[in-house]
Order: sequence, then C-alpha cells, then structure tokens
Amino acid sequence: MNNPLLLLLSFSVGIMVVIQGGINSRLGVMLNNSLVATGIALVMSASVTLLVVVATVRQLPTAGELRQIPAYMWFAGGVFSFIAVSLFYYVIPRVGISTAVTFSLTGQVIFAAVASHFGWFGMPLEPVSIKKIAGMLVMIAGVVLVKS
Repeated sequence: MNNPLLLLLSFSVGIMVVIQGGINSRLGVMLNNSLVATGIALVMSASVTLLVVVATVRQLPTAGELRQIPAYMWFAGGVFSFIAVSLFYYVIPRVGISTAVTFSLTGQVIFAAVASHFGWFGMPLEPVSIKKIAGMLVMIAGVVLVKS
C-alpha cells in the first residue's frame, strides 16, 4: 500500500502547481511577456533551490560520480521544465486555469501510464491494467465535463 503521507504530499504538489501557475501567468500578463515571467520564476526557483542545497546537503557528488552521468541528463530536465513552465504561463490566461490544469493533468496521467508501463526513465515497472485504462477514460470524461 502507498504511504499516506507521500500521497498527501503528492496532492499538495497539485495545489502548489495551481497556485504558482496562477500567480506567474498573471505576472506574465502584467509584464506583457510570459517568457519574462518564466525567467523570473525559474531564477527564483533556482535561487531557492541553491539556498536549500547549501543549507542541507552535507556531501556533494564526487568527480567520478559526475562523469558517469549521461550528457543529456545535464540539460534535458531543465529544457523540459522551461518549455512546460513557459507554455503553462502562456496558456493559462487564454483558456483559464481550470482548463489548463485539467488538460495538463490528463496529459500527465496518460503519459505516466505509458512511461511506467515500459519503465522509461529508470522508473519501476507498473503495467497498464484494465483498471488504469478505465481510470484514464473517466479522467478524459472529466475533462470533457469541466470544459463544457
């Protein structure tokens, strides 16, 4: 069974995504530029992360450990973060936050099911089941209801 605290933390992430998406997309509207808002958000995120790393990390990876990391891993996550955040800040003021988040969440659930089924990104295998497919269909129906 899943740890209830981890499930609660995951639920909290969803709340925070809506809050930051709403605030930062509004910042993009006020600045008349969603890319500037994205830059500000990502610089602030990197700054807070750096402060937390300095305050909490006791041992950094060795040079040997760093050399073993594939080259694409140094930039791919950041590129996808930039694209996702930029698109979110661009889309939210145009379609509304509930529509943007609902469609985003649906995309996440469907892609996560496929990725976990095949164990992509080194994640544990979680085969797609009839229950998962039914859940995704219910979610898609929910998107249709939220959008209509």
